[in-house]
Amino acid sequence: MHWVCRLNDLRDGINLDKRLAENYLEQQSMIPIPVTMKALTLTLLLLLVLLVEGPRAQETTVLFHEDFGTLDNWKPFFFPKIKKHTVYTIEQDGEHHYLKAESNASASAIVYNNSFKVKDYPRVKWRWKVNNVYVRGDARIKAGDDYPLRVYVMFEYDPDKAGMFEKMKYGIAKKMYGEYPPHSSLSYVWSSKEEPASIIVSPYTDKAMMVLLQKGAKNAGTWQDQEVNVVDDYQKAFGSKPPIRARVAIMNDSDNTGERSISFMEYLEVFR
Repeated sequence: MHWVCRLNDLRDGINLDKRLAENYLEQQSMIPIPVTMKALTLTLLLLLVLLVEGPRAQETTVLFHEDFGTLDNWKPFFFPKIKKHTVYTIEQDGEHHYLKAESNASASAIVYNNSFKVKDYPRVKWRWKVNNVYVRGDARIKAGDDYPLRVYVMFEYDPDKAGMFEKMKYGIAKKMYGEYPPHSSLSYVWSSKEEPASIIVSPYTDKAMMVLLQKGAKNAGTWQDQEVNVVDDYQKAFGSKPPIRARVAIMNDSDNTGERSISFMEYLEVFR
């Protein structure tokens, strides 16, 4: 029997017991039962109800869970001026699959096919590993703006909410790239250097904020679990509410530093 059915049966039983207890106390109202005993009985019954309802209130709803059995749900993204691309493949170890990202003075990304409403599904978690970080990696300068692995959350541009100048700018970008670029983005990165700040403005644009989740080489070669709330992080980074929709992307890039790296991701999940 499904656990929800069992919880329903238990809750019905508790409700019945509660009604019987209340009826009993009402019928015995002429008997001098101490008030503390009545209060204790009702408190215990309430606690039992809360124990049953509690797990249901905290239930997680998953929008999608990618375990990288294939790359069917992802499409490649290439930068027009970068000719050498990162290679993304699926690795298998027994029953487990992993995304492998390998760059060599290269850059390109993979983007999830579907967008989602960030207010409805604000949380993202994943498990990642990098074999190495970059000697010349530096989050604050263009020449060092490479990461052995990053998870992008790209917030969609909405022409209905844009001014005339912004519409012209995004219209030109669409002709160049074939689609609108993001309105703004959060880039959750494995940074190559220790850095006191946790959020840094991209050296290329103030529309992209870098969130440094891992810093330096101390955890290189080991699996690390991450969980973020993109709505909260957007508010911290930009000081405003995020656009309505976003999509996720993954990238390993080394075009600026000219170095190479190999990194992995075991799964990625968007949920609430």
